[in-house]
Amino acid sequence: MKLHTINTGLFKLDGGAMHGVVPKSMWNKVNPADEHNLCSWAMRCLLVEDGNRLILIDTGMGNKQDAKFFSHFQPHGDDTLLGSLAKIGVAPADLTDVFLTHLHFDHCGGAVKREGEHLLPVFPKAQYWSTETHWQSALQPNAREKASFLKENMLPLQESGQLRFVPREDGAVFSDHIRVHFVRGHTENMMLPLIEYNGQHILYCADLVPSLAHVSLPWVMAYDMRPLDTLAEKEKLFARAVEENWMLFFEHDLHHELCTLNQTERGIRHDKVLRISDL
Repeated sequence: MKLHTINTGLFKLDGGAMHGVVPKSMWNKVNPADEHNLCSWAMRCLLVEDGNRLILIDTGMGNKQDAKFFSHFQPHGDDTLLGSLAKIGVAPADLTDVFLTHLHFDHCGGAVKREGEHLLPVFPKAQYWSTETHWQSALQPNAREKASFLKENMLPLQESGQLRFVPREDGAVFSDHIRVHFVRGHTENMMLPLIEYNGQHILYCADLVPSLAHVSLPWVMAYDMRPLDTLAEKEKLFARAVEENWMLFFEHDLHHELCTLNQTERGIRHDKVLRISDL
């Protein structure tokens, strides 16, 4: 079994929205904003070689949207999804599975490409995994999430016959070394894969804990649909992470990939900061 960090580029989001009720005087020290109050964030995916399966977890935002769309999010940096895969010798046709934690554009946009007038799955032989309840909520979004769910990121997966659904069962088996945990604070039934690797467990945090700073319990994004649920979900998973020595993998942190957690007198805090290549 092998794990590979797949960097797909950087983008910008409003600093206040990303940090919720935390004052700018605090979060600006962690991720300084530009003159428009925008902070840069990573779109860090993970490739899992698990037996005869080659599984990509999330895909970044892709490059098929128009200039007006990209002007809002200012994608930058040298990394791309296909470029990062090519660096480790992986071609699009090699993937067997694409695991989409949720269907917000910065997590699934890279799953679909534009060829002329057609929209097609980027990975022609892969099965694309979501959950049925999340899929339905994304197709009929509430007003707050509508701008994040783009049908051009989703419908081509269904139309190609490559869409599959993970059963809504906490701890569901996805592969030999991946179990799935479900959370609903950020969006309906977001999937967090828990990966067993070299005798350790790594929780891919998606948008439950987008960065190292968000390990602090009050740091909950304003984007979350149910922030108090996010708070409770963090508390529950962090307690288990400490007890069972899990590591947390951050999808959006500019600089930090992984951390361990530690119980302190002030509550649970991050401990060691690592990279996948360190394991």
